[in-house]
Amino acid sequence: MPTPPDPAVLFPDVSARGSLASALRAVAEARLDTVPVTASDSEPLMYASVPSLLPYREPLQIGAWSYERRWSVRGEESHQGLALVEGRTEDLAQVARAARAWYDGAELPDIARAAPFVRLTGRFEVPDGDPARLTESEWRSMRQEAAELEQPWRGPYQTLIETAYAESALRALYPFTSHRVLRFSSGPRPHLSIVGPCLTANCDGTYGVGRGFITQDLGVFATAEEAVALAVSRLRSDPETPAPGA
Repeated sequence: MPTPPDPAVLFPDVSARGSLASALRAVAEARLDTVPVTASDSEPLMYASVPSLLPYREPLQIGAWSYERRWSVRGEESHQGLALVEGRTEDLAQVARAARAWYDGAELPDIARAAPFVRLTGRFEVPDGDPARLTESEWRSMRQEAAELEQPWRGPYQTLIETAYAESALRALYPFTSHRVLRFSSGPRPHLSIVGPCLTANCDGTYGVGRGFITQDLGVFATAEEAVALAVSRLRSDPETPAPGA
């Protein structure tokens, strides 16, 4: 891999200000004058962060790209460290708008309206960390992600996600993926407790069920409905499966 250019060459305006934090203030037209924008100690030209007035939001992370003039943002919720908003842009002034909205505690759709490059991940905020609501939020994000995929295997994968979501026994569990394999936990991150079998959408349009995420030892089926039905049956027959949220 080629060596990335010197940040001072790729971002001369940032270098002239001494840090990404200072450059953000400069393009914000006073919008960030009262906001505590913090530069990275180790790479001040490349990274900065902006806190939020909402205690259940982590600081917005702002980073410069290494090989081209572009910036990314990521805003996480505090209970699990998962992204609520993401985005990338070549316009640093847009980043400043997103940072101000994040700091102010603006509603997530309002952040995207203030800075149109921002993408909502589908998760919603759960101020009290209620496990059932975090589970609902994660399902919504997973369904949105499946619908927005551009890979050739999007169709089978989205069908699997939607079919699993339609089953109340699985919908009550917290979903997560490993290597495109759908898995379940009795509670949300960061303390996952895996329950039930794993479900896989294969590139050939078939669906697998397995006891481990790299196996399909319980069967391969022509439809997602068959695979999900077996997963639900195995889940209900397992006396050690804890109730969701336990």
